[in-house]
Amino acid sequence: MTDVDLKNRGNKLFATRKYEEAIKCYSDAISKKPSVAVYYTNRALCNLKLKRWDLVCLDCRTALEIDATLVKAHFFLGQALLETDNFDESITHLQRAQDLAKEQKVNYGDDIACMIRVARKRRFNIAEEKRIAQEIELQSYLNRLVLEDRDRQIETVRRKYEDDEEKAQEEIIRIEQQTDNHITEVNALFAKLDERRRKREVPDYLCGKISFEILREPVVTPSGITYDRKDIEEHLQRVGHFDPITRTDLTVDQLIPNLAMKEVVDSFLTENEWALDY
Repeated sequence: MTDVDLKNRGNKLFATRKYEEAIKCYSDAISKKPSVAVYYTNRALCNLKLKRWDLVCLDCRTALEIDATLVKAHFFLGQALLETDNFDESITHLQRAQDLAKEQKVNYGDDIACMIRVARKRRFNIAEEKRIAQEIELQSYLNRLVLEDRDRQIETVRRKYEDDEEKAQEEIIRIEQQTDNHITEVNALFAKLDERRRKREVPDYLCGKISFEILREPVVTPSGITYDRKDIEEHLQRVGHFDPITRTDLTVDQLIPNLAMKEVVDSFLTENEWALDY
């Protein structure tokens, strides 16, 4: 069998979910002609289904050495990297896959964009978990310092008033009250931080009306509707030349940068860096 025959047979086996057998066919095809990038991405997809992330990464990286513009290689690699918590590299490859798909006019629907959102959300959640753990550690540390300071003050008072128990007790009560106040203040401060974190959200008016993600490059249509340029251009290319909300005729050259909204978004992101990955 030729390498093409083996590839075609692998495709049929993949369609029936016989991934191990399909992998064998793709591997044999690679042995016959190792310079064909698609054979590696086909095998990578089988391993993706079997959740063998390291093998997916290996095949995709090999495919990209052969053809750096292969959308599937970037897409599958991004997914495997996501599953191994390599979020930054995952997002890089997923974004590259999306850009190449647009350049090559290959329709992946919302699959790539959805995976990018998942990767960013997971990265955001991991960072949040780390931040929360650090805040809890800091809160415990500050409370411990307050209590240690209380103990030192009490010890000093007892030495100072060792012959005056009534005076010593009066000072100790004052110190205990002061300590309770300090601990209450510390805990209230961290509770406020926690409440602010739970209320984090991007206002609707800062989000695009197609992807519902925060606006990166806002443009306004003649109808007065603001969209993210990437989203509306993709809509015009794939769906039709009309405004998706007003349904009026619309072409790319009618889109005007919404500089006022861009300024508002940039200001929000400066004050809320967490929103970059939300």
